[in-house]
Amino acid sequence: ILQYSSLCQAFKTKPSSPTESSQTSSTEPGLLPGETVVREGKAAILFPSANEVFYNPVQEFNRDLTCAVITEFARVQLAQRGVRILIPGEKDRVVVQLSEEKNGKVDQETSEQPENEQQMEEEGDKKEFITASVGERCEQGLHVLEGLAASGLRSVRFALELPGLKSITANDYSAKAAALIARNAQHNNVSHILQASQRDASMVMYEARGRKERYDVIDLDPYGSPSPFLDAAVQAVSEGGLLCITCTDMAVMAGNSGETCYSKYGSVSIKSKYCHEMALRIILHSLDQRAAVYQRYIEPLLSVSVDFYIRVFVRVKTGQVVVKNSASKQALLYNCVGCGAFHLQRMGKKMSQGKHMKYSAATGPPVGPSCEHCGQRHQLGGPIWAEPIHDITFVQKVLSAVSGNPTRFRTSKRIEGVLSMVTEELQDIPLYYVLDHLSSTVHCNTPSMLQFRSALMHAGYRVSLSHACKNAVKTDAPAEVLWDIIRCWVIMTLKVPCKRRYRLLKLWQFNAYKNGSWGLQQATSRNLHKLHPWEHLEDKRKQFQGKRKKQITDSSQLKSFPCKKFRKVRPLDYNI
Repeated sequence: ILQYSSLCQAFKTKPSSPTESSQTSSTEPGLLPGETVVREGKAAILFPSANEVFYNPVQEFNRDLTCAVITEFARVQLAQRGVRILIPGEKDRVVVQLSEEKNGKVDQETSEQPENEQQMEEEGDKKEFITASVGERCEQGLHVLEGLAASGLRSVRFALELPGLKSITANDYSAKAAALIARNAQHNNVSHILQASQRDASMVMYEARGRKERYDVIDLDPYGSPSPFLDAAVQAVSEGGLLCITCTDMAVMAGNSGETCYSKYGSVSIKSKYCHEMALRIILHSLDQRAAVYQRYIEPLLSVSVDFYIRVFVRVKTGQVVVKNSASKQALLYNCVGCGAFHLQRMGKKMSQGKHMKYSAATGPPVGPSCEHCGQRHQLGGPIWAEPIHDITFVQKVLSAVSGNPTRFRTSKRIEGVLSMVTEELQDIPLYYVLDHLSSTVHCNTPSMLQFRSALMHAGYRVSLSHACKNAVKTDAPAEVLWDIIRCWVIMTLKVPCKRRYRLLKLWQFNAYKNGSWGLQQATSRNLHKLHPWEHLEDKRKQFQGKRKKQITDSSQLKSFPCKKFRKVRPLDYNI
């Protein structure tokens, strides 16, 4: 609870009260001594008093987002099978479309529905379609596998909140967890859809590699790295099926241990400001690489970095021709340790020659021995996924469904915020810069995000934010343009010369005082040589130049005080 409250405070969200997020009861029928009930969504999950089965309330956003994504995935998949799903509280949204006709423009009001469903409605007279509701078993529905189910909370929520499901397999290697899953399925009256399993998750997926035994949706949310299960997952998912993968080993994927990241995911992570998006691209690279072994490839639908973990939703398809593009989708990363400028180097190259594609090795590297901006060395990381990490069309469908039914999930507001930011990202631009880091490199004040983005857009470049970092800047502008803008910002704010190299050395100091005193008192004849020694010496040289040739005849120009050697002695000096 303390961890949940601290995370909510860190992200400025109000933690749910115990009555909203969970209810604890020892008198509810069917409970064993010491058991409690945790309520989330429509599920009521039994938990033992001892912490024998893991439960994390912070992951409610993860589970809500997964339900929203699978719902839209099921809507698309089942529409091809003649099945229409019904969501409680969801209504057809009316939008206005403008269609051009010969006589002018006419407004037409149509309901915003998927094209497949509209086509089914048009063909309703010719062919009947099946309606799938929540909690009912659909014979043409999806087969779902949760490989690491723990208490079974996620699977129970699937059974209670997702329509169009035929079966759900909730698996866990722990005997206590498997027994608890069975009890929770019975407690929520979803035993007709949900089956508990106590086996190794990899073996369950390896045995389902046949075309008829594959799962339509596989959800893996391990406590740590999912790398041991990825090879089996890309084989056990059906054609065009959905993989939902969570990674919580962010220390490894964010650059703290690059060699460990390579052993798990086949990619070297780099400690940088864009480490969260790089972690997303590392797991996508690992999935695509393992799928390519079996002539399969991935299509990312949604990839998000949230709290302390990352979550990716990808579709897996089969195609030997498309797999040949895998090398050109991966890229090595060159990162400057000084200024943070980065460059991507594709691992493969493809060129179109009529109806055929020609594949060859890429040429490089894109950088020299040292950074052209600061002169520092480069780090080599990757390979990473260099293609888009979202399917904007699919994300917009999920966002539209969540915003149209805000009472369905408790974290609907946060889902809307994250997905709205995702839709605004530049999809063809990998990684990002952080405005704070750019300013700290040259030790200057940070400009506002509005000013910096406006400068880039006025220069003719595209720019967007990123959901992975608050002050992130995704742009197609080269690093040289970014540093030019920062230099202009320094000149505009500090009013001092800014050298092209980015170590701001104070080479020339300017005098800010009008009287030229440099902050001291007004100059006099006594301290003039201390304040401006070069001017004093120049005047003295001119004054005494040729003094031996020109005899002094005016007594006023002679010294008016006696020589110290022959000065008169005053009586007070010797007490006489």
